[in-house]
Amino acid sequence: MNMRILGYSKKWDKLQKPIHTTFRYPRKDKDWCEGELVQEVHKPRSKDREFLQNATIVRIEPRQLADITHNEAVEDGFINLYAMFEFIGKNKSEDFHRPINKLTLKVESKWN
Repeated sequence: MNMRILGYSKKWDKLQKPIHTTFRYPRKDKDWCEGELVQEVHKPRSKDREFLQNATIVRIEPRQLADITHNEAVEDGFINLYAMFEFIGKNKSEDFHRPINKLTLKVESKWN
């Protein structure tokens, strides 16, 4: 079975938790689905790519950026909500008015 890759640009502390969240804009080809098994990978498009773990998407919540709370931003690995918005703006040229998905993942197996 081919699992899709869920890539991260940095090794967030949250990835050590058995259940964690991440925010992702909907994919144009095939969006993420609840129950989907994915491979979480650090630097997915680099020769230094590192497979971290397999995880299952247990919940998807469509959100607006304006509705994300300070606590959710901190749970996601940021020091505050402003830092999260700054990261999204720096790493994506996405429209801040576009919906974003809050994905909740459950770790199934670690690679290391």
